[in-house]
Parts: sequence; structure tokens; C-alpha cells
Amino acid sequence: MRRGNRPSQSPAGHPRFWGRHAVIAAIANPARNVRRIWGTREALAALDLPPVIPTTFADAADLGRLVPHDAPHQGLVIEVDPLPDIWLGDLLEDAQGNRQPLVILDQVTDPHNVGAVLRSAAAFDAVGIVTQDRHAPPESGALARAASGALEQVPWVRVVNLARALDEIAEAGFWRIGLTGHAKATLGEVMGDGRIAIVLGAEGEGMRQNTEAHCDELAKLPISARVESLNISNAAAIALYAASTR
Repeated sequence: MRRGNRPSQSPAGHPRFWGRHAVIAAIANPARNVRRIWGTREALAALDLPPVIPTTFADAADLGRLVPHDAPHQGLVIEVDPLPDIWLGDLLEDAQGNRQPLVILDQVTDPHNVGAVLRSAAAFDAVGIVTQDRHAPPESGALARAASGALEQVPWVRVVNLARALDEIAEAGFWRIGLTGHAKATLGEVMGDGRIAIVLGAEGEGMRQNTEAHCDELAKLPISARVESLNISNAAAIALYAASTR
């Protein structure tokens, strides 16, 4: 097997997660089916594993063959089933009375970025994130590692049509704010006191025109002219912080 092509999933297509935070969070999540765990004796001894999970002791070199090259497995690798689908209507119903923000990602495909956004969403108690089904990364070890456990904690809704989803989000009482560098107003000027949904586009391309048209306001972050733009995960973290401290 070539060094650059080590698997991020099993031959049957089941995702493999690695690293203590991702593994421990997945085991603790009652909605997650963990199919198998591999680990060093030291790493496994520190876990309180349910007896139903098939467990294999392995050394660090063997674990390295189960994951992409140089993946920081920290002595633990698990094979899982993807989480069950969450319906947007159910998420919005559960969020009634909650003033925390919702995050919508428009064709953000980098798993590290989506994982980092999930981590920020968990840190600032966002009600969830919404992405398209076809233009978003699947659950993977890289995404779970970047999320540092938040993949198991933050509801993630995948929708077929983002424009229709934005309409449904508006009907649920959210003020939809699209973050874009060409906006005239800043985020602080347009947030108000109600429930907000923060919409972010992919790096480089930004939000699509149809997505912008389904936002109530467009806003920018007041960053220095010395920087053209921020990484999407950084922008999401700043926007979530601003929303949580209104």
C-alpha cells in the first residue's frame, strides 16, 4: 500500500475516526454505532468501553496502517456507522425558544473547515449546522478530528435544496444573515435581538447568488484592510462569538 493512500474508511465504506477526542465522543454518543475499536494497551486501558464493542489490541505501527499517512491517532482508531439523518423541521422544532444561532454552510466541501465550524458551533452553543447533501463532506476521520468531539454533539442537517431550507428557516423565526466581504454593513449593525441564522459560503467562491438572495441581510466582519478575508472557520467562530455576546 502506498504511503499516501492509506484508508480513511473500511473496505465496506464505514468511516474510521482516530484521536482521543473524536473516539471518546463517538463512544459516548448513544446515537453512534461503533462497529470496532483498535488501540494500544495503554490507550485502551484509559477508556471505559462497553463490552459489546469488538476490541483489538494493536501497536502504533499497525494503527498507522488503518488511517491516512501521518494521521495523529494517539493510539486509538474506531470504525463507525454514520449518524442517523436529522430532518430540518425536527431541528427547528427542537430549537423553539432557543435564541442561540443556527449556522448554514453553502457548498463548503473541505472536511477540516466543516469540522472546525462544528467545533465553534459546540463552543458557542449553536442550535446546529445546515449544509447541502451533495456539496458537503461526508463524515470522516479528518472531519471528526477537526471537530474534536463536536461531530457527536452538534446537530448536522443535510438538505437537498438550500434555498428551500433557508425559506423554512425564515418561517421558523430566524433572521438570515449572509457573511460576505462586499456587504456595506457589519455583522454587529444587522444582528438585532432576535434569532439569527449565520450563512457562510465556500472559501474563494463565497456564497452563491441564489443563497444571498435568500438572506434577509448581508454583513461583513470589521477586519483590517491588511487582510483580504478570513478562513471560513475563523469567520464562523467570530460570528458565533458576536451572536452569543449580544
